[in-house]
Amino acid sequence: MTSVAQLLKQKESTLWSIAPEQTVYSALQLMAEKDVGALLVIQQGKLVGIFSERDYARKLILMGKFSKETAVSELMTQDVLYVGPEHNLENCMVLMSNKRIRHLPVIDRGEILGIVTIGDAVKQIIRDREHTIHQLENYISGGY
Repeated sequence: MTSVAQLLKQKESTLWSIAPEQTVYSALQLMAEKDVGALLVIQQGKLVGIFSERDYARKLILMGKFSKETAVSELMTQDVLYVGPEHNLENCMVLMSNKRIRHLPVIDRGEILGIVTIGDAVKQIIRDREHTIHQLENYISGGY
C-alpha cells in the first residue's frame, strides 16, 4: 500500500496557502487561479486552519457576510485534521470518508510537507489495485 510520503514524492510539491487576515475574495481568486479546492491557512509558518470551497459555500451567505469584506479566519475550519508521511492512503481514505472532508494536510514534526486530497488517494489506490491485478495475472499465467 502506498504511503503518504510516496504519494507526495509523485505530486506537484507546491503548497497553496493564504494568511488568515486576507479576504475570502482573495482566497477564492487564488483557488480559481491555481485550480484547487482548498488553501492552507498559515500564520507565522504555522498551520492555523484550512479554507475550502465548502467553507465558502456553506458559511458566507448563512452568516450574512460578503467575500470582499470577510477575513478567511472568520470562515476557515480551525480544527484541522492531518496525517503524517508514514500513514498509508487507505487510512487517509477512511479518515476523509468518516469525517466528510476532502483535504488532509501532511505534517511531520510541525513542518507542513504537503496535502493529500480525496482525488489523490482514490487515483493512487486504483493504480495500486491495477498493479496487484497485473501481478496476479502474470503469476497465474506463468509469466512471473
